[in-house]
Amino acid sequence: MAASSWSTNNDNHPTNSPTKWKNMSTAAVQDARKQAEALDNEDPIAFVRDEFNIPTKAQIASSRLADSHLAALPESEDDTKCIYLCGNSLGVQPKRTVTRLNQYLTTWATQGVQGHFKPLEESPLPTWLDADAKAAELIAPVVGADVSEVAVMQTLTANIHLLMSAFYRPDINGRHKIILENKAFPSDHFAVETQIRHHGLSTEKSMVLIESSSKDNIITTEEILSVISAHADSTALLLLPGIQYYTGQLLDIPAITAFAHEHGIFVIWDLAHAVGNVPLYLHDWGVDAAAWCSYKYLNGGPGCIGGLFVHTNNSVVTKEITDEKPEEGYNNRLAGWWGNDKKTRFVMANKFHPVAGAAGFQLSNPSILDITSLSASLEIFQEAGGMEALRSKSLKLTNFLEATLGQMKEEDRAHFRIITPSKPEERGAQLSLMLSDGLLDTVMKELEARGVIVDERRPNVIRVAPAPLYNTFSDCVQFVEAFSAALEVATKRAL
Repeated sequence: MAASSWSTNNDNHPTNSPTKWKNMSTAAVQDARKQAEALDNEDPIAFVRDEFNIPTKAQIASSRLADSHLAALPESEDDTKCIYLCGNSLGVQPKRTVTRLNQYLTTWATQGVQGHFKPLEESPLPTWLDADAKAAELIAPVVGADVSEVAVMQTLTANIHLLMSAFYRPDINGRHKIILENKAFPSDHFAVETQIRHHGLSTEKSMVLIESSSKDNIITTEEILSVISAHADSTALLLLPGIQYYTGQLLDIPAITAFAHEHGIFVIWDLAHAVGNVPLYLHDWGVDAAAWCSYKYLNGGPGCIGGLFVHTNNSVVTKEITDEKPEEGYNNRLAGWWGNDKKTRFVMANKFHPVAGAAGFQLSNPSILDITSLSASLEIFQEAGGMEALRSKSLKLTNFLEATLGQMKEEDRAHFRIITPSKPEERGAQLSLMLSDGLLDTVMKELEARGVIVDERRPNVIRVAPAPLYNTFSDCVQFVEAFSAALEVATKRAL
C-alpha cells in the first residue's frame, strides 16, 4: 500500500476515500503495521511512553488485585501491553506517581505537621503550604494562563458552582438567563438548573438550550452565535464545553468568547475534555473563567483534584481593601480559609483578605495526596515539550486512526460512522464512532477480550482517544484490527 494512502494530514473523512481494504488480508495488515512502525520511529516524543504504566492484556483480563502473579503465569498468558485508547475518560498512571506519593508519605511519616512548613533537603516536593502554588506553576502553561490566574482546587462541578456563585448575578428584569448546549454533560446541566433555582428563578424562563441541526449533535459556531444574539439582552452567563464529550467536537473558544463579550455576557468554559488534549490560550483569548478535572488527559488519577481559571480582569484585589469593609476590595465569592492571604492566613482572625488572582477563590486546604499525584504527571508534560509538541503528535495520531478506519473492508464500514468533525482543527484526540443498532454490547465485549480498552456512550457510540503522551501509531492499527473482528462477531450475532 502506498504511503500516501496513510496521510496524517487528510482534511476529509477517509470513510469517503476511494482506496479501501477489500478485506483484512495478511498483506494489508502487515503494510499497515509497517506504516505505523515508521511513524512511531519518527516520533520525537516517543520516549515519554516509557513514563507510564500501561496495563498488560493479562492484567486487564485478571480479576485479582495484585499483579505479582504474572511472573508465574503460563506462557499462554499475554503479558504484552493492552491497547489503551481511553485517556478521554481516565488517563493511565505515570510511573513517577508512585515515587512522588512515597516521598509525600515519607514526609508525613517522618515530619508530621512540620511537613506544612519545613523544606527538606533533596526532596523534589514543595512544602504542603506551597503545594498548590507549585501545581499552579505546572498547570498554567497547559491552559495558557498566567500563574496567578489558575488554582488547583476542588473538583470540576464544585468549581463550576463556585464560579457561578461569584459571577452569576441574575436580574429577573434584566439579565438572568444562562445559555448552555442541549446535550451538555449531565453535571453541567444539573449545575445550571440548581444555580437558577438557588436564585429563586425557573429553568423554563432562565435556562436556554442550544439545539443542533445535525443528527450527530455537531453544533456549529453559527448556531451558537445565533442563540446568543437571540437572547443577548437577557443573558447573564454562557457555559459551554471546550470539547463536547459525546462527539469530540472542539468548539471555537476564542470566537465564541469574543462574540459573547460583545453582547455583555460572562463566559465560563468547561474544559474537562480539552485540558491536556489541545493547546489553550485562556488569557490571550480573554476567557472570563473556566474549570476542569485532572483525571482524563492530565493523568492525575480517578477523582483527582480539579482546577479553575479566573482571568486577571475578574480577580482584582484592590489596594483599598480594609478590615472595616473588606468586601469592597474584591469580587464577591464563596470564601474559605485557603483563599485568605498567606501573610494573614495563620493569624486566625475572622477577616477575609483574599489572595490576589484565582488562588483567592480557594476554600479548604487542598489534598496534598491529590496535588502530588497530579503534579507527577504535569512534570511529564514539561519533559514532552508542552502542549504544542503534544498537539503536533495528536493531530497525526488521530488523523492516522481515522485513515486506518477508512481502509476497513466495506461490509464492516457499513456498520459504523465517525460522528466527530473531520477537520482536525475542530476536534481533539477523540473519535466517536456511531455503531448500527444492537451492536454496542457485543463490540465492547469483543474489544475487551482482544485487550482493547475504549469507552461507550449509549445507545450506540464508542469513543476512541489516542493520547499522544503514551499511545502509538501501532496502537491505532491494532485497534482497527480488533474492531474489525469485533464487528464481524457482533453483526453475525445480530442476524
